[in-house]
Amino acid sequence: MKQFLLYLVLLPLPVLSQSNDKTCETLAKINALVKENHFQPKPVDDSLSVFVFDKFIDGLDSNRNIFTKVEYEKLRKHRLLIDNYIAENNCSFMNDFVSTYKLALERKRSVIEKLETVALDYNSKDSVKFSKEQFPFDLNENDFDRVWKKRLRFDILEDISKLSKNSDSLQKHFSEIEKTVKKKIFDTNLCKVNAILNNKNGLDGVLKNDFLNAFCNYFDPHSNYFSFDAKSSFLSGLSTSNLSLGIDVSMNENDEIVIAEIVPGGPASRNEKIEIGDIVTKVSNTKGEEYWVSCSSMETIGDLIFSDTNKQIQLTLRKKNGATVDVLVKKKVMKATANAVYSFIAEKETKVGYIKIPNFYADFDGKTMKGCADDVAKEIVKLKKDKIDGLVIDLQNNGGGSMAEAIKLAGMFINVGPISVLVDNNHNQNIIKDFNRGEVYDGPIVILINGYSASASEFFAAALQDYNRAVIVGSTSLGKASMQTIMPLEEDNENDFVKLTIEKFYRISGESHQIKGIVPDVSTPVLFDSLIKREDSFETALPYDAITTRAKYNPLPNTFNSEIFNLSKTRIENDLRFKEMKSINEEINLTYNKPRNPVRLTFADVFKEVHDIDSLWEKVKSVTEKENSLTISNTSYDKEKFAFDEFQKEINTFKMKDVKTNPYLEEAINIINDYKKFKQ
Repeated sequence: MKQFLLYLVLLPLPVLSQSNDKTCETLAKINALVKENHFQPKPVDDSLSVFVFDKFIDGLDSNRNIFTKVEYEKLRKHRLLIDNYIAENNCSFMNDFVSTYKLALERKRSVIEKLETVALDYNSKDSVKFSKEQFPFDLNENDFDRVWKKRLRFDILEDISKLSKNSDSLQKHFSEIEKTVKKKIFDTNLCKVNAILNNKNGLDGVLKNDFLNAFCNYFDPHSNYFSFDAKSSFLSGLSTSNLSLGIDVSMNENDEIVIAEIVPGGPASRNEKIEIGDIVTKVSNTKGEEYWVSCSSMETIGDLIFSDTNKQIQLTLRKKNGATVDVLVKKKVMKATANAVYSFIAEKETKVGYIKIPNFYADFDGKTMKGCADDVAKEIVKLKKDKIDGLVIDLQNNGGGSMAEAIKLAGMFINVGPISVLVDNNHNQNIIKDFNRGEVYDGPIVILINGYSASASEFFAAALQDYNRAVIVGSTSLGKASMQTIMPLEEDNENDFVKLTIEKFYRISGESHQIKGIVPDVSTPVLFDSLIKREDSFETALPYDAITTRAKYNPLPNTFNSEIFNLSKTRIENDLRFKEMKSINEEINLTYNKPRNPVRLTFADVFKEVHDIDSLWEKVKSVTEKENSLTISNTSYDKEKFAFDEFQKEINTFKMKDVKTNPYLEEAINIINDYKKFKQ
C-alpha cells in the first residue's frame, strides 16, 4: 500500500517533465523560425526575459488580487533568466508558474466559496480604488478575504446599478435584486476559476500557450503563437453559418467575443439593441441552457448557437457604456450577397459615386473570381453609367485584408508605375508595380479613413495620396505597415503555428507609415479618436523609419490645391455637427483620461459612478444619428435588381441608412464641388 501511494505522489513529476520538454521543443522551433524569417529579429537576452516575464505575469494576475507578494517574489527570480533557460533548453521553470498559479486559483476559489455564505454589508465605509497604472504585488495571505469581499461587493452594486437609470426603483427592490445578482456574480467568478483549473489541455497547457505567445509578442505585437483549436473554428463558423444570427465577431485583447460586424438585412440588424463593439458575455436558448462566455469552452458555445434545434438565441451584451442588455434573436437562413463592396449615388449640387469597402477580401481558395478589387470595378462601371462627377471611397473601420487585392485596386486608379516598396529582413527591396496601363476611373477621388483604417487600407490610401490621385479625409490611420504570414512550426504539423511579421511596407517616396499612419489631407473630428489603440500604443511595435529607394514615379499635378483644403478646413470649423463632435470629444477625453476617484461601497455611490456618463452617451447617440443633407439613391442598375429581390432590397435599406448619417461623405462632396469650380 505504501509503495502504491508513493507511486501516486511521484506520478505528476514525469508528466510535468514531459510537458516542459514539449514547451522547450516548441520554443526552440519558434525561436529558429523567428531568427530566420522575422523582419527584425531581436537577440534573446535580458530584455526579452523582462518583457516575456512581465507580459506573462500580467496575464495571470492583471488585477493583482491572486498572487501574494511572497508568491510573486518567488516567480520574480526568473525575470532575468528566461533567455538563459532558452539557451540551455531548460523549461523546468514553468513548474514554478504552474504550481504557484494553481495554488493561487484554488485559494481564490476557496475564498469566494466562503464569502458566498456571508451576508454582505452595503452600508460600510469601505471604498475601492482605481488606477490606470498597475497596482504592486503587495498582498499577504490574510488580505484575500478583505480584498475579495470588497471586489465582489463592488461588482454586485455595479451590476445592480446597470439594470436601470431609476435609482429609487432599484433601491425599493434592492433586497430581492441583490439575491439574484449576488448569485450571478459569485457563479461567474467561480466559473472563471474552474474553467482555468479544469481546462481540457491542463493548467500547464494553458500557461504554455500564454508563455509562447508572450515570447512571440516580444518581436512585435502582430507575431503570435497559436494552436489550431476550437476558438478559430467557432469564430469562422459564426460568421459563415447558413442558419445565422447575422453577425460577425472577433476576439479582443481580453479574449472576449466582440460584435465586429452586423450583416445588413440579417436578424441582428433588425434589433436596435445590438451594436458593433458590444461584448457577448452570455448565450442561452429557449430551453433553459445558458453559458457564460468567460468560463465556457468555445465548442460548448458554438454547439448551442449552431444547433438546428435552437431557432432562437438570447445574447447577453455588455454595451460600451457598461450597461448589460439581453437580446433575443431569431435565426434565419442568410443568402450569400453578390459582394461585400457596395455603392450609392450621393447628390449635393453635383452627382458623386460613393463606394464602401468594408475589408479587402479575396478568394483564398481559388474557387471563384470573387475579390474586392474586381467588385469595386463592377461598382464603378455602374456609377459611370449614371454619369458621376466624382468618387468617394470609404475605408473607415476597414482593418485590411488581402494585400494582393489592395495592390490590384491601387493599380486601377494609377495609370502605370510603382505603388510601394516591400523590404525583407535582408534589406532586399521589392518594388511593387502596376504594370497595367489605364485607369478604371480618372475623375476626382476622395478617400475617407479613421483610426481603425489599417494595413491594406493604409497601403491603398498611401499609394493614391503619393500620386496626388486622391484627397484623404478623416483622422490619422492606425499606423501598421508590416506584413505577416502564418507558418507551421514544421512540415505536416497541423497543430502548432506561428504568425510572423516577415516584411515591412514603405511608400514609394521611401517613407514608412509604420507608427505614423496615413495623415489625412483634411482632418475632421472623429468621436473617440484619442482612445483608439493605434500601433504606437504597443510596446514592441516596429519603429518608424525611411529608406532610400530606387522607385521612380511621376505623381500627377496636385489639382486639389491648398485653397480647396482651406475652404474645407473653414467649413469643418463652422459646421454645427462637427463642432458638436469636437465638444463631445473634449468631454470624452476628460471623462476617460482623468484619474478615477475612490468609490464608497454603497449603492448610492456606485450608482452615481455608473451613471455619471449617461448624459455623455446620449450626446454621442444623438450626434451619430443625425442625417446629412445629401440625396442618396441607388444606381440605375441596382434599382432594377432590387425591384425583383426583396432580400437585397431589405439589405439596401440598412446600408442606405448608414450613408445618410455619414457626416464625412457630405464634406467629401463639398471638396469635389470645390474641385470642379476651380477646374472650370
